[in-house]
Amino acid sequence: MNHLKQIAARLDEYGIDAMLVSSEPGERYAVGFKGEGYVVVAKNECRYFTDSRYIEAAEKQVTGTSVTMTDRAKNYRILIQKAVDDLGIEKLGFEDGYMTVAQYRQLADAFTCELVPAQGLLGALRAAKDEEEIALMTKAQRISEQALEEILKFLRPGVTEKEVAAKLTYDMLRFGAEKMSFDPIVASGPNGSLPHAVPSDRAIQSGEFVTMDFGCIYGGYCSDMTRTVAVGEPTEEMKKVYAVVLEAQLAGIAAEKAGVTGKSVDAAARRVIEDAGYGEYFGHSFGHSVGLEIHEAPNAGSTCEDVIPLGAAVSAEPGIYLPGKFGVRIEDVTIFTADGCMNLTKAPKDLIIL
Repeated sequence: MNHLKQIAARLDEYGIDAMLVSSEPGERYAVGFKGEGYVVVAKNECRYFTDSRYIEAAEKQVTGTSVTMTDRAKNYRILIQKAVDDLGIEKLGFEDGYMTVAQYRQLADAFTCELVPAQGLLGALRAAKDEEEIALMTKAQRISEQALEEILKFLRPGVTEKEVAAKLTYDMLRFGAEKMSFDPIVASGPNGSLPHAVPSDRAIQSGEFVTMDFGCIYGGYCSDMTRTVAVGEPTEEMKKVYAVVLEAQLAGIAAEKAGVTGKSVDAAARRVIEDAGYGEYFGHSFGHSVGLEIHEAPNAGSTCEDVIPLGAAVSAEPGIYLPGKFGVRIEDVTIFTADGCMNLTKAPKDLIIL
């Protein structure tokens, strides 16, 4: 799967003759290949350059573009400049959201064309997932849910957070994941008030919440989910907070629809938590886009004025975090549709008591 034609079709909108793709996710999106290299996408021709580590695989897997290997006599700058000359490129877009200042200066000094910031071109395309992308994300999510089923059998008093994280990782790989979307977050008891807690040697105790935030990559695309479960009987306060977070998540999901702003989705969920008296304990945004990267744009946050497009994949993850006591977060990933959304996450959300 590649998106070369889609990129080429948008060049005029950004006032450029070609697009230079240099980032790892950009490369995966453009040519459907995970390697290291540069892609030059012009209206009528595309060229992909990579080195000896990836050339054999690229020649087998990459379609829709020529594939050329760098060597000592022809480095990336020389090959890209030749493409500029051959294709008559005067304005070459680049991924300014990824390229370092040093890389930019190196290329700008080497090329005869003008380098034009054009992150928005790939960003706009990647924001709206197509059917193939959604299928890969769905597969990644099913793998994560298989791992959840296994971890629920494993959780018990005495098991450490690190052991839970290790088993989640092992099971996702065992069930077909390429790798993790990010290092799993496992937070038990008072550690649950830390939204991005790092798994520790702390042993889970009876009567505590355990929050698990994890995901995997399949076909280059990420899954992301969070479930908070009780190991032993929870207190009434714990049950109340869980119910509020679930209500907030459902309210945010109900507000989702292509064409709305991220701010309006966040507000729908945040209102529930504020009305319940826990507003100060929900500090992060309702959600972020997911795809080739675990954090993409657009987002669903309190300051996000951008309109969320049809096909956007956005996490739905409100939380309440009570310092020194516990935390609750529930997360699904949804696809924005014309009249609402499609939830990729099928794992149960009612409070699980083990």
